[in-house]
Amino acid sequence: MSCNPSKAISQLCRQNLLASRGAIPAPVQRPQRWSRCFHASPSRSSVHSPLGPAPVTSRKKITLQTLSALYAKKEPITMLTAHDFPSASVAEAANIEIILVGDSLAMVALGMEDTSEITLEEMIMHCRSVTRASKTAFVVGDLPMGSYEVSPEQGLQSAIRLVKEGRVHSVKLEGGREMAETVRRITSAGIAVIGHIGLTPQRQNALGGFRVQGKTVSGALEVLKDAKAIEDAGASLLVLEAVPPEVAQFVTSKLKIPTIGIGAGNGCSGQVLVQVDMSGYYPPGRFLPKFVKKFGDVWSESLKAIEQYRDETKSRAYPAKEHTYPMAKNESEPFLELVNTQRPESSPGGLSQ
Repeated sequence: MSCNPSKAISQLCRQNLLASRGAIPAPVQRPQRWSRCFHASPSRSSVHSPLGPAPVTSRKKITLQTLSALYAKKEPITMLTAHDFPSASVAEAANIEIILVGDSLAMVALGMEDTSEITLEEMIMHCRSVTRASKTAFVVGDLPMGSYEVSPEQGLQSAIRLVKEGRVHSVKLEGGREMAETVRRITSAGIAVIGHIGLTPQRQNALGGFRVQGKTVSGALEVLKDAKAIEDAGASLLVLEAVPPEVAQFVTSKLKIPTIGIGAGNGCSGQVLVQVDMSGYYPPGRFLPKFVKKFGDVWSESLKAIEQYRDETKSRAYPAKEHTYPMAKNESEPFLELVNTQRPESSPGGLSQ
């Protein structure tokens, strides 16, 4: 049955108006019929709707082979964090090659003190949100602290969950030589691994805080040994965090896999930043590491928009006429006449309030 909800309302209003004047008997109510009629409407006037269609892109899906090709021709690889559907959507629209669902979301999205608080279940939820938005980027999920350190088997089980439930294409874990067997176990199961050495934030308490690594001869040699061990274990890429650029460039030259730098200079095979940091989506006065460049000011733009919304709501400038759903005059007049003739204890249609 095809129904026109507007016509149905109009018909009901006219029937009730005539009934109130004694011209015809009160109409029989058929709530289920009206419900079917209204649900048949194809229009959608609700705030509960998807963010929007994914931007049209001609880019082919980024794979490990794509990243290897970029590495071979020495074209820098772009990696950026995302923690939900909107942040992943904008990274995808910008043609970022690798989207990292980093455990940094513990602090920038969930307000935690550090990355050690976040759980595997929380990471899986955020990975699922990101992968719904990303159609072509290579998506990597961080294994959080406590989900892989006990044994290689634990690491594999957690990695399987991130891939199977979180829908990521690869996992990232922190650590050097001591994590080589875990990397080897995960990759032997067919799951791509990205290593992370240098400053490893999950271990910042053991490191004495967020400190630059490899600043001495012995420290630089340790970074190199860790890098070679993770590469030999089967990692596909390696993140180098907070190491001197000379050390990062030398390590990069000694590996056969791409390195992704964060606070490691421009001699790496690519770069990664936390999206909230580089886009300026944080309040004034927040501490930022030296390596972060503020490419935008999302906080100020958001604050400006929200303050304008607040002011226009207070002044009743919003919503304006163009933001409402009008009712035709020949429909509104009988409706208003009807409700103005009703007794206070009755509602239109004869139903008691």
